[in-house]
Amino acid sequence: MLDEAAIAITTGAASNVIAYLAQGRTDAIRNRVSAIFRRGGTDQEDEALAALANDTAALSQRRINQAEATARWAGLFTAALAAHPSARPDIEALASTPPPVKTVSIGSQHNHGSGTFVGGDNHGSIQSGSQSQP
Repeated sequence: MLDEAAIAITTGAASNVIAYLAQGRTDAIRNRVSAIFRRGGTDQEDEALAALANDTAALSQRRINQAEATARWAGLFTAALAAHPSARPDIEALASTPPPVKTVSIGSQHNHGSGTFVGGDNHGSIQSGSQSQP
């Protein structure tokens, strides 16, 4: 049985995994999950990576909610920590560093004058760069 601090760490790590998945950043978390579950052998590592892929799809298709996925990952981390106490620093690191929030910058551009404008409407005449002389 793990102590309360260890349970809090595994729950925090699970929450951060789900935050990555919810942002569509599965690739950003894959190596960290792999490193944690590698201690249990390649079978356990493969199962964790398959769970990561399955939960990514299930969350995006709304077959499970974030609370269900978090509970599942908390259980996976708890089992990994109980079997391999050496995984604690990696799980703590995952619990203490939430994913950065994705930001989107939206801008506006309006082009005036003649010429070719990339990514927008063209107003005015379009002239080629070279003209032939008779």
